[in-house]
Amino acid sequence: MSVIEPTVTQKFHDTFAKNNKHNALQRGVVKNGITASAQNQSAEVNNVPVFSVDITTGKVANQKQSGRCWMFAALNTFRHKMINSFNLKDFELSQNYTFFWDKYEKSNYFYENIIATADQELDSRKVAFLLATPQQDGGQWDMIVSLFQKYGVVPKTAMPESSNSSNSRDLNNYLNKKLRKDATVLRELIASGKTAADVQTAKEAMLEEIYNFLAISLGTPPETFDFEYRDEEKNYHLDQNLTPHSFYEKYVGVNLDDYVSIINAPTADKPYNQTYTVEMLGNVVGGKEVKYINVDMTTFKKLAIAQLEQGESVWFGCDVGQSSTRDSGIMSLDAYDMNDLFDIDFTMTKAQRLDFGESLMTHAMVLTGVDMIDGASTKWKVENSWGEKVGDKGFFVMSDAWMDEYTYQIVVRKELLSPELQEIWKQEPTVLAPWDPMGALA
Repeated sequence: MSVIEPTVTQKFHDTFAKNNKHNALQRGVVKNGITASAQNQSAEVNNVPVFSVDITTGKVANQKQSGRCWMFAALNTFRHKMINSFNLKDFELSQNYTFFWDKYEKSNYFYENIIATADQELDSRKVAFLLATPQQDGGQWDMIVSLFQKYGVVPKTAMPESSNSSNSRDLNNYLNKKLRKDATVLRELIASGKTAADVQTAKEAMLEEIYNFLAISLGTPPETFDFEYRDEEKNYHLDQNLTPHSFYEKYVGVNLDDYVSIINAPTADKPYNQTYTVEMLGNVVGGKEVKYINVDMTTFKKLAIAQLEQGESVWFGCDVGQSSTRDSGIMSLDAYDMNDLFDIDFTMTKAQRLDFGESLMTHAMVLTGVDMIDGASTKWKVENSWGEKVGDKGFFVMSDAWMDEYTYQIVVRKELLSPELQEIWKQEPTVLAPWDPMGALA
């Protein structure tokens, strides 16, 4: 290794001091901060929130201080359908209900992975990966499908938000403490030669404690409930003694098996037109397998456009923190001009960002519109779940170039795929490592 010699640093200091441009930039950045100094107003001018295809969605929701964007986005796609089908106003499905069952199932998923890896040393990469974050708020599309299929959905009135669903930090902290402690017990039981039945009995006792912890923190999920509302014309409706499954079938009615996850990951280890899954990625044991088909970006966008043009919004995952403005809600490659500000080239390809840990999917939202000019997409309307105080009443504008670089996943109806892609979808997926960037939770 080569040390930094003081003479080298002194040379850098002297050169900087003589550069009037650097001194001027220093004054502005020190006073105003990096992003404020680099913000580019032309990004707003070039991304006016007007779209040739624009789906009616109602008001945006607010996930508050929690990482539930993936379930908010999925429930929002259902809400859009219900608003139009039943003439609802300001309606939401219960995110707290889904949150409860996700935590419950993720705990069991963690236990089963701890049992499955009990023959490995604690410092093995897989065990270390499990223990680093036993569970968290984030998830993937197929994981939310597993929850919907097993537990159904309920309106927000049947299980409203709780303090701990709106701000999940304490809940996650203590749930992970318990899961790590339970991991020590399960590994010790297996190491001491206990039977598989004994281990499962111990795990069931742990799950009961998890259920109690979640019920105390989030409330008890309803088994039956009444759905009472007034529509936009003020007409009164009452539907009694519903279950979460009967409500889903009657009011949502979406066959989730008709939808597939499409990704764009242009890395050498993931050739296009092949299917993939990720080891140890899931929440419901015995639930839907996480599965993707990797396609080029042209195909990716064509599929999203086709679904929007048919009046249906699109769940998607992206790296929202890259080159986007929270207040004005602009997602554009020129939102900030960091290269000119620092005279440093920060440019990397999409593949390089994935391979070198610079980017991955961090957030899920919903595409609710697209602007088509001369047959090509130019910008996209995005429904976020951060409330109405950001963007245009909670809606963001994503430039087409930003989608190319930082959008990684969409969910579309299988029938929109070409016959060739539909055949490819039937293939057994290649299994990626648990820490692959395509296993990131939104």
